[in-house]
Amino acid sequence: MQKGSINVQTENIFPIIKKFLYSDHDIFLRELVSNAVDATQKLLLLSKKGELKGDLGSTQIEVSLDSKAKTLTISDKGIGMTAEEIDNYINQIAFSSAEEFIEKFKGMDDKAQIIGHFGLGFYSAFMVADNVEIVTKSYKDAPASKWSCDGSPNYELEESDKKDRGTDIILHINEESIEFLEEAKIRSLLNKYCKFLPIPIKFGEESAEVATGEKDKDGKEIMETQTKDAIINNTSPAWIKSPSNLSDEDYLNFYRELYPMSEDPMFWIHLNVDFPFKLTGILYFPKLKKTYEVQKNKIGLYSNQVFVTDNVENIVPEFLTMLHGVIDSPDIPLNVSRSYLQSDSNVKKITGHVSKKVSDKLVDLFKKDRQSFEEKWESLGVFVKYGMLSDEKFFDRTKGACLLENTTNELKTIEEYTEKIKALQTDKDGKLVHVYTNDVEGQDAYISSAKAKSYDVLKMDALIDNHFMQHLEMKNPDSVFKRVDSDTMDKLIEKDEKLESVLNEKEEEKLKKVFEDTIGDTNVSVELKALSPDDMPVLITQSEWLRRMKEMQQLGSGMPFMGDMPGGLNLVVNTNHKIAGKILKGGKKKKEEIQHLYDLALLGQGMLKGKKLTDFIQRSVKELA
Repeated sequence: MQKGSINVQTENIFPIIKKFLYSDHDIFLRELVSNAVDATQKLLLLSKKGELKGDLGSTQIEVSLDSKAKTLTISDKGIGMTAEEIDNYINQIAFSSAEEFIEKFKGMDDKAQIIGHFGLGFYSAFMVADNVEIVTKSYKDAPASKWSCDGSPNYELEESDKKDRGTDIILHINEESIEFLEEAKIRSLLNKYCKFLPIPIKFGEESAEVATGEKDKDGKEIMETQTKDAIINNTSPAWIKSPSNLSDEDYLNFYRELYPMSEDPMFWIHLNVDFPFKLTGILYFPKLKKTYEVQKNKIGLYSNQVFVTDNVENIVPEFLTMLHGVIDSPDIPLNVSRSYLQSDSNVKKITGHVSKKVSDKLVDLFKKDRQSFEEKWESLGVFVKYGMLSDEKFFDRTKGACLLENTTNELKTIEEYTEKIKALQTDKDGKLVHVYTNDVEGQDAYISSAKAKSYDVLKMDALIDNHFMQHLEMKNPDSVFKRVDSDTMDKLIEKDEKLESVLNEKEEEKLKKVFEDTIGDTNVSVELKALSPDDMPVLITQSEWLRRMKEMQQLGSGMPFMGDMPGGLNLVVNTNHKIAGKILKGGKKKKEEIQHLYDLALLGQGMLKGKKLTDFIQRSVKELA
């Protein structure tokens, strides 16, 4: 048996690091600024422990461009490095000074503020630079040093004349990455990745008009333009503060900072967990619409205030991605590029905690101020239903705050609505029948007919409602949902009185045949029913099951293809309407009248389109002429 150690050749691994260390080359700026923050945080920690000699001075980080020299420089006033430390932390790949520093100060709360862990972030600079220089002076009593490397395994290390404590990382941008010499590009990246870092970051200058205190001859205030350092980040964002120290306006102002052009949210949840994991953040509930017009990827994931990603589906359940805001946790395990999450027990705990906090907030709002909750239901309904479909625990915790709305805009919880209709809408098998519409205006005739029979009609007109109804039926097998135009709805309600037809059996056979011959469509079944004379002469009804399957297919639910509508339609002819008797008596326009009635029924369901609709309109105009 042979034993040994794996030998990694530097000349082979360096090109891999330069090209494939990070999937997005933009990341280099985040890594280098994060390193500068780490160096500054370490200095602050040393100062706190009394290990720093002399004045702390400025700790501001500066990012600067020199388009002529084609350089981008990240400068900090942190702890700096000695020549020996450069040899340890730069020349030895993946030996992280952050890990060593954390171990040294184990037990201090501030250690969580150190960002770096892998010791590879610095090398991301070579993805955009032909040559990288480090000019650094340690806080210790040691000479300054200069390190340079052209992207090969070879480097140069020499003394420098740098006088001030800290480190300058100078990137000589290569031709393929010339975009990183544009001020707008760098400003955009700093805003994306470094907007909430805890140390002030300067990039360029900003000008402002300032009153001089003097007035001109006309008595107007004399103004002058003054310039100052442009600090691009908010070092103390709302999520790191205590909720007790924040007002509603503070939360709204932070939301506007995150999403400047967005409408104000309905409400928010402040996350603040210390055990068994550390998690802070603010989640905002945006105003949603029934059509599910929502932009996902609006939750930013941060680690110690460093932006990591806006793809948080591995951290929060999918339905929570409709929320906006920030989640920050140093306990979320990240791979070396911080771009993808590694699934582990901490992630699962965080996911469960966030889901519970959201459901608890919803139930609390419902109990404390039901009226306000109901006013927000149009937006909340989509979110709550999606959550109840996606997460069984969320369903159980939130079902008491889930509202059903009827066509008279009355809102009731599932339990309250069940209590309301159980005496009136029960079928012969004892199942509770929920009559609903997904188009209040388009199905008005059917709704009117249902109300005439004292049925209560629910509005289920959100895209998600088809799935939600089926989920409720699955949860409660003693309940069933039937649309007002369902072909079986009238057979389900026990209290319906069956009317006698005014036509005899032969007359009904004759009437059915003339309708079938005139329509001439095998996809349409003609059914005769003895309805009230006040009901419509003809109605289109559909198979509840087939219609639901087709709607789910249209929503991309993975259902097998079932063909285009119309199909599986029933044309119900009211034998007690006077028009039925008129058609039986015959006449030259009998077929035209039947076609017109059929078109009217299709029109009532929004199914009359294209040439058939044009023909119907022209025929109607001709009748009026």
